[in-house]
Amino acid sequence: MTRTILGIESSCDDTAAAVVRQDDEGTVILSSVVFGQTTLHAAFGGVVPEIAARAHAEKVDHCVEQALLKANVKLRDCDAIAVTAGPGLIGGVLSGVMCAKGLAAATGFPLIGVNHLAGHALTPRLTDDVAFPYLMLLVSGGHCQFLIAHSDDRFERIGGTIDDAPGEAFDKTARLLGLPQPGGPAVERAAATGDPKRFKLPRPLLDRADCDMSFSGLKTALLRARDSVIGPDQTLKAADQADLAAGFQAAMTDVLRAKTARALDIYLALSPAEPVLAVAGGVAANMPIRHALTDLCATSGVRFVAPPLALCTDNAAMIAFAGLHRLARADFDDLSLSARPRWPLDGAAPGMLGSGKKGAKA
Repeated sequence: MTRTILGIESSCDDTAAAVVRQDDEGTVILSSVVFGQTTLHAAFGGVVPEIAARAHAEKVDHCVEQALLKANVKLRDCDAIAVTAGPGLIGGVLSGVMCAKGLAAATGFPLIGVNHLAGHALTPRLTDDVAFPYLMLLVSGGHCQFLIAHSDDRFERIGGTIDDAPGEAFDKTARLLGLPQPGGPAVERAAATGDPKRFKLPRPLLDRADCDMSFSGLKTALLRARDSVIGPDQTLKAADQADLAAGFQAAMTDVLRAKTARALDIYLALSPAEPVLAVAGGVAANMPIRHALTDLCATSGVRFVAPPLALCTDNAAMIAFAGLHRLARADFDDLSLSARPRWPLDGAAPGMLGSGKKGAKA
């Protein structure tokens, strides 16, 4: 049976649309279009939610049009519309949801609200046909979680960050060091010529036997190290900048490697037939981190899977693929679908980052 689905993603600063088709022979990405917003936010040192929301509202319909054109598919040829319904910046999520609702109302097609994190978590099945259960490290600008994917709708969180996500910490580090945004690539470039041992930065929570992480204190330690060498004109020498970047990256890598090793112990206790560690999210593109995780898997006898970068970062193909699973079960939403700024993937796990009126962030 052939199913074709349109996916829409707008949870942060990338407006994306994709068309994905599934039949008895497998799944094919017919198109994947992403309109980035880097230049819009460059002057602010990070993503400005109001600017992002306005850009999504202006671009989402054009993005959908481009995805359909590149796929050589008419809207009427689709079987359903999947859209990120959360978590994320509420203005952006709302832009995507309203567009999807309009398309669903006009066509009568099923509407499927997808958890953005589920899109990332299922990507290894899209790219590498990974079998359940597998261990997923979701490591991005807004999230950092260890998840055991038992099925397409059951994810068990066994650890994560209790404060800053790694990508957020990279962005803040770049700002502290006077590097451009996005921070991850900028810090990695600067670190390539630096001495990672010059500054003694902490490896938070390694004294705890669980899989939880913390990066806020690492960022504060970096600030103090920077202030110890900053000039009277508030500028850094290139060598100091490189050494600080290298020290931060090394600390981040050590923490992720050590906590991943503990997560693997928990996962391998399930005796999976084909053990896999998969990573997704923009931070997965950092080569020292990727090399550390690859080496860890090699010594643990676990297959390491890292989807292509275009599918690690935010995209709509993963949203469409996640939607295909619900389409197969005829599990749909109606036009009352709400945009959700917070939406934990493992609803049974206690909140890690607080709750309140909006619910637990993770």
